[in-house]
Amino acid sequence: MESHNIAGDLEEVLLTEEQIQGRLAELARQIEADYAGENVLLVGVLKGAVMVMADLARELNMQVTMDWMAVSSYGSGTTSSGVVRILKDLDSDLTGRKVLIVEDIIDSGLTLSWLISNLKSRGPESVEICALLRKPEAARVDIDVKYLGFDIPNKFVVGYGLDYNEQYRNMRSVGILAPHIYS
Repeated sequence: MESHNIAGDLEEVLLTEEQIQGRLAELARQIEADYAGENVLLVGVLKGAVMVMADLARELNMQVTMDWMAVSSYGSGTTSSGVVRILKDLDSDLTGRKVLIVEDIIDSGLTLSWLISNLKSRGPESVEICALLRKPEAARVDIDVKYLGFDIPNKFVVGYGLDYNEQYRNMRSVGILAPHIYS
């Protein structure tokens, strides 16, 4: 879906499809250089990371393995408490593996911090983060992001996997959702 199809729902388009694809290509080149000759396991965090994971994986000129996790963070409304439960666990054994967590967005960092600890407890050789978006103003914990697409303002964004009420995920760009939609 193109952003102009829902222009009334958006305050502005923050990142175009071209900007996103260009940055993912740059990140892919970094990942290829850092993991040359290695067997990397990409771990996508459902549901938001589906678009990022698919496009990043297709951009990589190397063999990778992919797996998925779904986690739920308890909290009120749009805020995370950091209390997490696993809805869908990995099918892969992480022992001795190089793991690259692929995320759509990092807000508070609480859920991702928990996820990193959980995955590190499973015996991988390394765990790194690749995130398309990060909201530095929303951070409540410090997350070391090795591969970052864009820092964005602390606004409610949708598109490219990010949703509001399970809508807007299929928008090709990332936009700031107009407050009248979620207020």
